Amino acid sequence: MQIARIEVFQVDLPLREGSYSWSGNKSIRTYDSTVVRIATDTGLAGFGETCPLGAAYLPAHAAGARAGLAELAPHLIGQDPRELGVVNRLMERHLKGHPYVKSAIDMACWDLLGLAADMPVVTLLGGRHGTSLPLYRAISQDNPQRMAQSVAAFRAEGYRRFQIKVGGDPDVDIVRIRTVAAGLEAGEVLVADANTGWLAHQAARVLRAIDDIDLYVEQPCATYEACLNIRRRTRLPMVLDEVIDGVGMLLRAHADQAMDVVNIKLGKVGGITAARQLRDLCVSMGIAMTIEDSGGGDIVTAAIAHLAQSTPQASLFSVSDCNSYVTTELAEGAPRRIEGQMSAPTAPGLGVKPRPDVLGKPVFTTA
Repeated sequence: MQIARIEVFQVDLPLREGSYSWSGNKSIRTYDSTVVRIATDTGLAGFGETCPLGAAYLPAHAAGARAGLAELAPHLIGQDPRELGVVNRLMERHLKGHPYVKSAIDMACWDLLGLAADMPVVTLLGGRHGTSLPLYRAISQDNPQRMAQSVAAFRAEGYRRFQIKVGGDPDVDIVRIRTVAAGLEAGEVLVADANTGWLAHQAARVLRAIDDIDLYVEQPCATYEACLNIRRRTRLPMVLDEVIDGVGMLLRAHADQAMDVVNIKLGKVGGITAARQLRDLCVSMGIAMTIEDSGGGDIVTAAIAHLAQSTPQASLFSVSDCNSYVTTELAEGAPRRIEGQMSAPTAPGLGVKPRPDVLGKPVFTTA
């Protein structure tokens, strides 16, 4: 099997709630998603997707994804997409860094590997654990009462895990956290995610003020060192996200006992192949995980589900259903939320069939 053609598509995915806001007054209204179709000389075709959360969240942006794919694609023609290690090393040779660009290619190659083997990706990643996955819902930054109302609305949809966006004015954030926490029901999990928004002294103030609440704090500060400082000053369990961008940082954080949970985002680390490596290390080291991505639609959500459901349940903290945040159905066969849970598809590959009417015409093709 050889790669014969690579097509790249741009798809706008409007957000269901109209907008999504987090620390630093950052906000978006639409996911600008990039979809890759890898066609082979056997007639099989695989799909991948990458979708940065705007241009000011991680070092990634949508136009950069398409520019990077234009750079990479010519070097991949003629390669066997099933040889994932070879493909990933070739991508690194021709484009240093930019893992979010490579994620879409890697995802499409896993799709092809599953199609060629007539197996779902979850089987190739180690096998299916359990029947469903625990989903969390991110609550956009807003005034405290509206955030509490959002939690109640999503509870009615079956969610029991909530990640509220803080990282703003410390006094307002304290009220946000207390207001939401006051309405929680038994068994629900609350995460206060600052998305790097606090300085260390602000984080220390907030965490001291909410020390009596049962919750997790996520990525309080921009740097690893500042997060570690706060970790050592609070009893609350810590989640690290933005600073965990590869094996080196994961091992360093584990050695420093810097966190209890890590967020593994496919696009942040370079795709399913790299995320699986981090996942397996976390399982071995006893670190709980949230498996997710920065954004995207049905293809990204399917990839998340396959990696998450091939993860031992005891190691899985939560999972993101990216496609539930958008109004557009990008593909048939994708995982769908049922009472706060979802499951990986059972069809071969990623198990999804993108809709041609949504993809439209490719923005470019390499053959």
